[in-house]
Amino acid sequence: MNKIILASQSPRRKQLLEWAEIPFEIVVSETDESYPVGLSPDKVAMHIARNKALAVQKLVVPGSTVLAADTIVVLNNRIIGKPRSREEAFEILHRLSGKKHAVITGVVIRRNETEIAFADATDVYFHELSREQIEFYVDKYKPYDKAGAYAIQEWIGVVGIKSVAGDFYNVMGLPVSRVVRELNGLMN
Repeated sequence: MNKIILASQSPRRKQLLEWAEIPFEIVVSETDESYPVGLSPDKVAMHIARNKALAVQKLVVPGSTVLAADTIVVLNNRIIGKPRSREEAFEILHRLSGKKHAVITGVVIRRNETEIAFADATDVYFHELSREQIEFYVDKYKPYDKAGAYAIQEWIGVVGIKSVAGDFYNVMGLPVSRVVRELNGLMN
């Protein structure tokens, strides 16, 4: 596979592409993560991913394949963002405790004017989390850069997640198997 441009600084997306043995380089550009009112959660994730891809596409050699993604957490049809404080992280995890939520990753792959865009959803079910468990996780792992205030591959995922329905790697930030299929289709 030809080298792609990953429009993300996420260490998790980097790791997933490395595991898939996809050659890539990272190029990022600050982008606005706001979105129009009224979009469904999957469209929100794709809208933000598209903005990232378009911003990076302006910085790279024409003809480069740019991959961008955005992951959101949705509980009761409400998007839960990244926590801005310890208190907000605690409150988010308290709301997720004992419930099912969706993790949606919007993916946009662009080469010149060709675009592939899709969203992948995974349902995650948390066990009931105690106040002590939530405080331990927030204080030790400081999940302030994570949608939904957690990373599935960290301690909270190991001890707090009851089950996952869908692509586990989507919850980490990239539905890698689908990305590989889409890239193969685009490059062949």
